[in-house]
Amino acid sequence: MPRNRPGHIRAGLPRRHREQNAKPVIDGLSPRVLSEIARLERTRNYLEPGETGWAVRLWKDHVRRSARELWHHYEHGDVHDYCCGNPLQARAVLDTVLRAMSPRGARELRKVIAHLDNQLTRSTHPPQVTGGGP
Repeated sequence: MPRNRPGHIRAGLPRRHREQNAKPVIDGLSPRVLSEIARLERTRNYLEPGETGWAVRLWKDHVRRSARELWHHYEHGDVHDYCCGNPLQARAVLDTVLRAMSPRGARELRKVIAHLDNQLTRSTHPPQVTGGGP
């Protein structure tokens, strides 16, 4: 009996979605922590694959906005929340992931998030300039 070629066998298998096997890409995290995040996203029913990376990117985009843009967003509401996501919801996802992680992994992710939170604080509260008179 002739052997089936591997390509023919693979052609008959259902295609896997790329998101199921994708590892999160978050700057500042070790490969061990990225693996832990990927495992959490696969095993927890309240997380989807890639959701943590999405939340970090959305929060990073939000905190890098100017104070004027943030104020406009607060006053008028953002019309892009329906397509791009709500940054406050993304921050809540990050808090949920932090609680589910091991202490060592959560410490690394918390450091990245704290850096982003500090950027938000600096953009909304510019440094005070005092007049140095004679």
